[in-house]
Amino acid sequence: MTRTAAGYAPQSDYLQTALQHISELQDQSMPVCDLIEFDPLLDSSNIAVNEWIKLARVIEANDAAYDGFVILHGTDTMAYTASALSFMLDGLKKPVIITGSQIPLCEVRNDARDNIISAVLIAAADLPIPEVCLYFGNKLFRGNRATKISSDELIAFDSPNFPPLAEAGVKIEVNRPLVLKPGTRLSVVPFSPQKIAVLKIFPGIQFDFFENLLSDHLGGLVLEAFGAGNIPESESLNHFLLKAKAHDTVIVVCTQCLRGSATIGQYETSSMLKTAGAVSGGDMTVEAAVTKLYYLLSLDLDRTTIKLKMNQNLRGEIS
Repeated sequence: MTRTAAGYAPQSDYLQTALQHISELQDQSMPVCDLIEFDPLLDSSNIAVNEWIKLARVIEANDAAYDGFVILHGTDTMAYTASALSFMLDGLKKPVIITGSQIPLCEVRNDARDNIISAVLIAAADLPIPEVCLYFGNKLFRGNRATKISSDELIAFDSPNFPPLAEAGVKIEVNRPLVLKPGTRLSVVPFSPQKIAVLKIFPGIQFDFFENLLSDHLGGLVLEAFGAGNIPESESLNHFLLKAKAHDTVIVVCTQCLRGSATIGQYETSSMLKTAGAVSGGDMTVEAAVTKLYYLLSLDLDRTTIKLKMNQNLRGEIS
């Protein structure tokens, strides 16, 4: 990002020059890095499925040539990209670390410098972390467990329901028992276009207003429910859920709480969800639930199998 009259915006060829001015990256102790700049450069708010596929393909094409990969990415959708790549990159054997900053690198005072240096060191180190990770604020998170928790603090990300894979203090300490085992051969499972919606439940919500969302084309619906997966009881909700079931839409229930799980059937107020065939998202983040739906729907599995796999731990995304 660079400063413009309209605010911060990405600028081609800026990053190469900016990185060359970080003296630590030029130190002999640093690993040799190559920079691949995408065209066009995008604000992370504009990144979606096509960009996820592009990133995965570049990693696949260069897998044999590098010890690890660092993706510099805007923070707004960083957790979505980290989750998506964790499902797309099947059989991963090397670290793929996504990082960025709250304050752009073009500013004298920024958090980009330390995040980039540490991410590069971890990606190239002899550390067995064959996962898609998100590095921010001295912590290395499993990518599909991370979520953005602040828009204006330098500690912008957290992994509410899973400990960090590593922490960068005086030394880089890896929590080895948590790290997934390496794959055998990297392959990309590209996402195909899917119709997925996310609906956050709030007191007094009128579900009939959202019925136009429901059609044969809506493959997945993530409901952000109260607490442990509770929803307000109403006839309009029951009609909404049964219509979704009739259209064979996969309904996944996550909790609005930062920590904890959604468990359908724990309270009577979630009974309608059970009747409608909804599945619990457990302690998955919404980012993980959405991208996991993309992944499973793209495999063209039957709905029963998709619902079963939504509850299964595929990439360390759910406890």
